[in-house]
Amino acid sequence: MKEPVFIGRKPVAEPDLEELVGRVALGDQEAFAAVYDVAAGPVLGVVRSVLRDRAQSEEVMQEVLVEVWRTAPRYRSDRGTAINWILTLAHRRAVDRVRSVEASAAREHKAALLDRLPEYDDVTEQVQTRLEREQVRRCLRTLTELQHQAVTLAYYRGLTYRQVAEALALPLGTVKTRLRDGLIRLRDCLGVTA
Repeated sequence: MKEPVFIGRKPVAEPDLEELVGRVALGDQEAFAAVYDVAAGPVLGVVRSVLRDRAQSEEVMQEVLVEVWRTAPRYRSDRGTAINWILTLAHRRAVDRVRSVEASAAREHKAALLDRLPEYDDVTEQVQTRLEREQVRRCLRTLTELQHQAVTLAYYRGLTYRQVAEALALPLGTVKTRLRDGLIRLRDCLGVTA
């Protein structure tokens, strides 16, 4: 029988991954370096097929191989080959990353929506203000002419009692009395409790 001819380097026999993972479980750093060399490519391929982003894929590959170092004692050869165990870890970690990124994006989206919403209901406030204005107008119509004029000048135009008295050509005491009576009537009409 002829010996096969190889172009370039002669193929090196692949190390027994199950044996290497067993040695990694005992803390053998050289064995871990060999596991890393054998598994890094396939792990990156699995992770990249899930994530599509090269930088994240490389990051997750590193996380997976660190997980192999930490969890090697849990590997059981009776449940499958070492490479399948490592690739299962890789797939799970990649899927977890996708879910994490999606959850983060959803939280950011929700936070952005909350930032855009007003802290109060603008429409409700406008309706409430309009109803209150109408109620004040209705109550102002119940005042006598002198009370209405005094309240309007004092509270809507911002005049002092003295300026109201001068504008209406009335004594200051009369204006104060009309304002007090008008405000009491408005309070009662509006249902305000003091």
